[in-house]
Amino acid sequence: MSSILTNTSAMVALQTMKNINTSLNRTQQEISTGKTVATAKDNAAVWAISKVMESDVKGFKGISDSLSLGSSTIAVAREASETVTDLLTEIKGKIVAAQEENVDRSKMQTDITALRDQIASVVGAAQFNGLNLIQGTEDVNVLSSLDRAANGNVTASNITVNRQDLSTTAGTYGSGTSLAANAVVADSASAIASTGNTAQVTFAATWAAGDTASLSIAGVDVSHSAAGTSVTDIATAFAGAINALGLEGVTASNSAGVLTITSTRAFEGLSVTQTSTTAGDGTSNITQVNGAAPAGSNTATSSTISQRAERIDFSTTAAVNEGDGYKVTVGTASYNYIAGKGETMEDVARGLKVAIDSAGLSGVTTSVAQSDTGAWQLNVDNDGSGSASLAFSSTGNAGGEASGGLFGLDSIDVRTNAGADAALTNIETMITRSIDAAAAFGSAQNRIDIQNDFVGKLTDAMKAGIGTLVDADMEEASARLQALQVQQQLATQALSIANQAPQNIMALFR
Repeated sequence: MSSILTNTSAMVALQTMKNINTSLNRTQQEISTGKTVATAKDNAAVWAISKVMESDVKGFKGISDSLSLGSSTIAVAREASETVTDLLTEIKGKIVAAQEENVDRSKMQTDITALRDQIASVVGAAQFNGLNLIQGTEDVNVLSSLDRAANGNVTASNITVNRQDLSTTAGTYGSGTSLAANAVVADSASAIASTGNTAQVTFAATWAAGDTASLSIAGVDVSHSAAGTSVTDIATAFAGAINALGLEGVTASNSAGVLTITSTRAFEGLSVTQTSTTAGDGTSNITQVNGAAPAGSNTATSSTISQRAERIDFSTTAAVNEGDGYKVTVGTASYNYIAGKGETMEDVARGLKVAIDSAGLSGVTTSVAQSDTGAWQLNVDNDGSGSASLAFSSTGNAGGEASGGLFGLDSIDVRTNAGADAALTNIETMITRSIDAAAAFGSAQNRIDIQNDFVGKLTDAMKAGIGTLVDADMEEASARLQALQVQQQLATQALSIANQAPQNIMALFR
């Protein structure tokens, strides 16, 4: 049935055209924006995910900038550390040359002073945007990532770069918890005497002609065959033989048949061993070596004459924290070293050595060694040229301000034999620290560069993921646009035909 009031065909055609126009508008929007999901109404869930990911991409771009800044800052510190290492190596060359007495040490000291001042200049200038990583001890954090958990919580991750202090500051001794138990003077010594240490060999009271005895002094064998029965003659003969060896710092003397062997070796012990005896009655011709009696003939008895230097033993179990200060008193003055971050008892021992050497005390020399048990030791010797005896003690306190990594560099002086000798060992400690600093910065810079490269790849992957979610398929959109344009034309034609239906009814009334 046809009606002039209700044109069903026109309504159908009009509804079809509306749907086609809606689809056409959406397709045109996709083509113009390049996105299938441009707003929240297009697809709320996908739009929300894409916006979260876009915010992360924005954050990672900032992280990349932070990493680039961090890498540049560390590069400056690394270059400075390498330069300091080269300059310290040049100073070492001057110090080695100064070991020879027939040189102009004053001119060498002038060169060393110039190189030292250049090191100070490098350390002071090694900053990037005001941040200097080779002064001070505080850690520096470089933002390296934003980590999003499954629940949506975001946490920042950092790469921590440790400062490597290459300054020459002396530090500040603290007044905190006592650390005296970590640095103990061996054998409860309260003074450093210049006299040597001794061992005594007591010979048997009865000797016959042809009886023999042998001793080993620092690995050198000395023997004597008796021509008579006097132990005084025997001891005198051994004393003469030992003195004739010309062993450095070793002398021998006789007193009523007791042979006294004296060693003034500063940092080296001296072994004294009964190696063999021959007596007609089968008994030993040596009754005691430093108080120890042989078990019988041809039974070795040994003694060790300890080094002349007094020593401080450092704990093998106590931790060393930043600001821990240790102090050694030699004579009327005290010398201290305050540990920095990550240092050990070895660093403390070497720091105290540098502090004492820097004072230039007459007749005082130092060395650092490690015992068989792993304990680090600071040895301090006195040859008596300044004072026959010097007070000696040690203590320690926490809560100080760390000494610089090149502490003692300002005090290197090669114009004397003692100064040149001390400088040779101390410069090695400083070179090691500058090398360690450069290596640490190199490792940190490499890690930051790797992270920066990863962040770049991660950002690209996230961008690709966002594109997969919201970007339009332009080939598909183009094909759909053409199809919808054809459908729109057909719908227009259909609507035109439907609108002509009432006109056809007029023909029925003609």
